[in-house]
Amino acid sequence: MTALRSQVAAFLDRPAVTRFILAVIIFNAVILGLETSKPAMAAAGDTILFLDRLCLAIFIIELALKLFAHGGRFFRSGWNLFDLAVVGVALLPASGGLSVLRALRVLRVLRVISIAPSLRRVVEGFLRALPGMGSVALLIGLIYYISAVMATKLFAASFPDWFGDLGLSAYSLFQIMTLESWSMGIVRPVMEVYPYAWAFFVPFILATTFAVMNLLVGLIVNSMQEAASVEQAEAERDKHAELMARLDAIERRLTEKG
Repeated sequence: MTALRSQVAAFLDRPAVTRFILAVIIFNAVILGLETSKPAMAAAGDTILFLDRLCLAIFIIELALKLFAHGGRFFRSGWNLFDLAVVGVALLPASGGLSVLRALRVLRVLRVISIAPSLRRVVEGFLRALPGMGSVALLIGLIYYISAVMATKLFAASFPDWFGDLGLSAYSLFQIMTLESWSMGIVRPVMEVYPYAWAFFVPFILATTFAVMNLLVGLIVNSMQEAASVEQAEAERDKHAELMARLDAIERRLTEKG
């Protein structure tokens, strides 16, 4: 049984198998897109649904083989749990009040993340950046709260639609931070009533859009580099362990012959 599990694991790790699963994921994404097209469903609806079920069957078989090959170790991998959750959503009943779950079938496309190493590094880097991002998010929250209170106090009387209360001010400041129609849409009309309003908005934009957001991007990039370094170190360690195992096997054979 152990030998069979090793053979199945080796089979799943073959580059050809990985490329095949990746191709099925991409093909399934196209099929799910066609299911939203009324002309396509009218012309070949049965075929499209059959191909969708075929792709799902392939994913289920792959997960079953992984579970057989790795046993309990299957659940120790976050990526295996991710694949299991994404595929499991498609197996939930989608009738009655749960019909909305049909839309969640498109989540199967996310399996490309666990297949493609480059995308996996991006996600791992993002997850590593979450603790640092929490501090940045707290900083942004403080800046937003202070700015929203100030904007409400300063501009609510003349512009109640934009700064009438704390929620409206926060939403307007978010629009300004994204630089979406911030000048002609909000700031210049405000400056017609309050000529020195730029002294409030310009520092806010510099602090949020340029300084804090660049800090956030820097954290993510740094975490991605750390994730790549860890993955490379693990790969080198695995190669070293494999080489040492081969040397031990050769040494044992020579000892037996001697």
